[in-house]
Amino acid sequence: MSADVEEVDVVIVGGGPVGVLTANLLGLQGVRVLVLERERTPHGQPRAFSCDDEALRIYQAAGLIDVLKPDLRQGRRVTFTGVGGQRIAQVRLGEVDSGFGYTPIWFFYQPLLEKALREGLSRFPAVELRTGTDVESLEQDSTGVTVRYHAPSTGERHAVRCRYLVACDGGRSTVRALLGIPLEERGPQEPWIAISGTVAEEDASPECHVVCDPERPGFVGRGPVGQFRWEFRLRTGETDEEMMQPGMIRRLIGPYVNPDRVKVERAQLYSFRSVVAQRWRVGRAFLAGDAAHLMPPLLGQGLVSGLRDAANLAWKLAWVLQGRAPEALLDTYASERRPHVRALLDVSARLGAIFTARSRPMAWVRDTVLRGLHALPATRRFVEGFPFKPAPSIEEGWVLGGRRSGRNAPEGSYLPQPRVRWASGEERLLDDRLGTGFAVLSRGGSPGADAARELAEALGGRAITVRAAGVPGLYEDDVEDHTGRLSEWFRQHEADIAVVRPDRFVFGAVPLARLPEMRAALGVDEP
Repeated sequence: MSADVEEVDVVIVGGGPVGVLTANLLGLQGVRVLVLERERTPHGQPRAFSCDDEALRIYQAAGLIDVLKPDLRQGRRVTFTGVGGQRIAQVRLGEVDSGFGYTPIWFFYQPLLEKALREGLSRFPAVELRTGTDVESLEQDSTGVTVRYHAPSTGERHAVRCRYLVACDGGRSTVRALLGIPLEERGPQEPWIAISGTVAEEDASPECHVVCDPERPGFVGRGPVGQFRWEFRLRTGETDEEMMQPGMIRRLIGPYVNPDRVKVERAQLYSFRSVVAQRWRVGRAFLAGDAAHLMPPLLGQGLVSGLRDAANLAWKLAWVLQGRAPEALLDTYASERRPHVRALLDVSARLGAIFTARSRPMAWVRDTVLRGLHALPATRRFVEGFPFKPAPSIEEGWVLGGRRSGRNAPEGSYLPQPRVRWASGEERLLDDRLGTGFAVLSRGGSPGADAARELAEALGGRAITVRAAGVPGLYEDDVEDHTGRLSEWFRQHEADIAVVRPDRFVFGAVPLARLPEMRAALGVDEP
């Protein structure tokens, strides 16, 4: 190899939130990473706006939640209005507990989010973000990928050799084009306008507003640091030029805020798209984030889906690079993530047909039904639990047995994250005790604690005994399940030992008698 070709373990193309989060997760695993980003300076634009409880849990896994959370705004209520602007429902999101440690909806200001993610890279001397770089070509062979890129500001050309490449370079991905991967459209395109700006605290409405009026469906949301977002669907015949006029922008936001009190920072026309790449891997190159999928913002799952990609792929790359798993493990990235993305796309399309219905009679029927559901306590609680959002799960992949054995099976499920009490008496979220690798949990009172510790050592992870409230612990890493949620989880699955992956999905949970079966599936020899 030429002496002027740099060598790293992983090259990430794209320095947006997904790419930089992937770099942070790889850095935690000691992987050498180079991030190539086209822009020389942060773009400073509030493109993405919302995320969910899963996103915060992933930021927590990256060790960045304490830095990010002060600049996030919790979504406490969402009001839905229908025909004629009449209110049809209000969802109290601040009271919803999905069991993952955070409430369902959070808003952020993207420039602050990206700044924190990039500053997180400074923790890792083997991780570098290199800006002002355009990727020109890729060459793969059996041992790695050679990436050739140039710096437009200087005209200099460079090459870097890596074991694996991750493309996080957006919906117009250069890497995806170089790999020749086609896109699969899964729904119609619709033109919308997104308007971002700042509003003084005293002039801002307190919560989110989903506008379901067929005259002008839209979304109004309040974020942190005075940020607001308005998004509206264009009517038939409206032109791009017409929509971007200052007078039109004032008319659009006028029903929701005094436009004289708004500083508009960005107005952007875009199309709702439901798209997924037909392949997420070609040889040693992978797609993640918008390079792999684009979805309508109806569920606020665009960015979150990219974060899930990063959480799934990063630990697998690290394990393969460190010789702890065969390269076949990387095949499970697409098989685990793609079905969930497609489910989200399909749900978004169905919800879009309901909440942005063009037919006034259909919208009137929808409003009547939703008012009825909201009026009954039982159905209101059901709707407020977000039953239409596909649950995080792995139906087929690197789990015990290769696939879930049933809808309520533990393998492939997302481990609950209640608050637990440490030996010091401090209360923290469970993941803070699990660490950055594998964790083996054992049910307090079962005979599996010693076996769990031995298995955790073989996996290079942590062993945690979950003991009931008031029961003394044997080891420093034990946690007291004072809420009872983990103990109930073990009872529900009739398990003594659970193996949890670094992305917090459960590999398997079994009674002690089945531990040899789980060890064999993990590739760990009997002690």
